[in-house]
Amino acid sequence: MTRIALDPFVTDLDGESAALRAAGPLAEVELPGGVHVYAVTRHAEARALLTDSRLVKDINVWTAWQRGEIPMDWPLIGLANPGRSMLTVDGADHRRLRTLVAQALTVKRVERLRTGIEALTNASLERLAALPAGQPVDLKAEFAYPLPMNVISELMGVDAADHPRLKELFEKFFSTQTPPEEVPQMMADLGALFTKIVDSKRANPGDDLTSALIAASEDGDHLSDEEIVNTLQLIIAAGHETTISLIVNVVEALATHPEQRKKVLKGEIGWGGVIEETLRWNTPTSHVLIRFATEDIEVGDKVLPKGEGLIVSFGALGRDEEQYGPTAGEFDATRTPNRHIAFGHGPHICPGAALSRLEAGIALPALYERFPELDLAVPAAELRNKPIVTQNDLHELPVELGCPFGHTS
Repeated sequence: MTRIALDPFVTDLDGESAALRAAGPLAEVELPGGVHVYAVTRHAEARALLTDSRLVKDINVWTAWQRGEIPMDWPLIGLANPGRSMLTVDGADHRRLRTLVAQALTVKRVERLRTGIEALTNASLERLAALPAGQPVDLKAEFAYPLPMNVISELMGVDAADHPRLKELFEKFFSTQTPPEEVPQMMADLGALFTKIVDSKRANPGDDLTSALIAASEDGDHLSDEEIVNTLQLIIAAGHETTISLIVNVVEALATHPEQRKKVLKGEIGWGGVIEETLRWNTPTSHVLIRFATEDIEVGDKVLPKGEGLIVSFGALGRDEEQYGPTAGEFDATRTPNRHIAFGHGPHICPGAALSRLEAGIALPALYERFPELDLAVPAAELRNKPIVTQNDLHELPVELGCPFGHTS
């Protein structure tokens, strides 16, 4: 089996994903830093493996970890071994840690956040409208980032004053280019920041999920301080990164498919279809690290050996022709059915999926209603990905806003 080295600079994610699919449903890959794992690259096999109890999140099952082959300064160590949370345990422990988060993020409860998200969106649009006319705008920095960060911070009770430091640390956390000598300190700094937030909420509880986690631990749910801190870190990280990329990727998709954009703006194609097709075709999460095989597992005509690590390559399986037919590589906002698994599948499916969909479903229509002429300020080929193998994340999204609705140039 030929081993495919994932590009730490993510210079051609589409090409890399195609190579992974061509390797079959199970591919051998090399993560940045020379770490060997396997990747599932096809939709059907991914669905099966994501519900297979022989695959676990316990890093101690990983033979390479047992042998001491994974250094603590590996740039991706924070994703492979992020500490005890619902992301790293299975079974009863996973259900215990996930329950409170899942209850807070049900579709019904998330819908209650609509008014607040609309207000934050409108405030962001006012800031965009106040920028100097005729100059390119980085829509990621000015719109796609602030909205989900503010929403998830309000949900978790994180002070806005902590946002700049969180942004700085998360960029190092996800990047494959963080110098190895800086990794241990970065991990320590993240832990210290989230411990400070938890301590603050313990002293002054509020109407937020962090306070609810603390209260649950005191009421007998037996969440340790480590579990609370790591859960907070997990939700903040996942709760804004995915939505940022989703908003950015929708704008890019519509800009590069002007005929579909025209139909969307005319109301001939619904925003729900645009969002779901973007989640499939240009998924916010390119790869998810890592699950570990407790025994040999057959995947197609290959075998995932016991003790090996498995990543889920969502960027590859989102364009699987066996699932989506011969047009799998095309963006089609009218695609039905569109049963993608961009938010995962099985017991570890992303609990924040409803929130991400709601934010995008509010922000994007409002953005285009306010700026119907919005378009890329540079050719799409010049957009560059950040060096993050797990997130499909652009450095920036330069756009021309055009005249706001109701104004003329």
